[in-house]
Amino acid sequence: MNRLTYFILVGVVSISCNSGNQQFDATGNFEADETIVSAEGNGKLLQFNCEEGQHLKKGEVIGYIDTTQLHLMKRQLEYSITAIRSRKPDVEKQLLSLKEKIDFTIREKNRFERLLEGDAATQKQVDDLSSQLEVLLREYSALESSLQISTNSIEKETLPIRAQIEQINDQIKKSVVISPVNGMVLTKYAEPGELAVTGRALFKMADLTVINLRAYVSGSQLPSLKLGQDVSIKVDANADDYTTHNGKIIWVSDKAEFTPKTIQTKEERANLVYAIKIAVKNDGTLKIGMYGEVLF
Repeated sequence: MNRLTYFILVGVVSISCNSGNQQFDATGNFEADETIVSAEGNGKLLQFNCEEGQHLKKGEVIGYIDTTQLHLMKRQLEYSITAIRSRKPDVEKQLLSLKEKIDFTIREKNRFERLLEGDAATQKQVDDLSSQLEVLLREYSALESSLQISTNSIEKETLPIRAQIEQINDQIKKSVVISPVNGMVLTKYAEPGELAVTGRALFKMADLTVINLRAYVSGSQLPSLKLGQDVSIKVDANADDYTTHNGKIIWVSDKAEFTPKTIQTKEERANLVYAIKIAVKNDGTLKIGMYGEVLF
């Protein structure tokens, strides 16, 4: 009887000790918002200055895709526009003759008006010159309008070609490989000299200045959590010690899921858990995939 009591006491002490070692409210692994940068053009990758572990700044030029064919196409289109515009009428030249006649008629009309004042000319002569001037002005206006319509019509023929040039300029611009965000290169997928095609992944990067811990909580813990809540996170520093980081809950899933096999929960028998994300300012020691324990 005493022996049985001894074993029971040992068992209770053992269970109590194991429960006491579980000093966390949730556990999880660190992850980051990863960005895969893909090629936006087709051609040989002429330059690609990118290495895994390299820190990049937003807008930093990483490489160039060959744009020789694009520039040749653009030049051909520009020649086409020049050829079309060469058909435009020389408005000033074609109006020059009429303008000279109008100027001459105005001078004559003024001269005969002065002669009329001295009875050296007749009113009919002045009226005839006025009529001639009106006819010439109408002819000038009609010709000018016709030439302008012709000019506008020819210019419209260049619109589709100019649109093609704008598309090519956009393709040339997109042939420059640029870092879209501040961050570190995680994986490199291409090398200089390889063929790049639109949509091909060139490298993967992530901003690690703030890193997220994806942890899991049971349904009974969920009501006590709220967005923006401050929490503490413990991360192993070595075999015998750990570091503590401050974090903030930024996301709580509204759907339960089965407990991942690699995750420990405060309630060991919890079959369904809810995922949460905790944003942690990274001092450089936190890495993607590292394990962390959360204290609410």
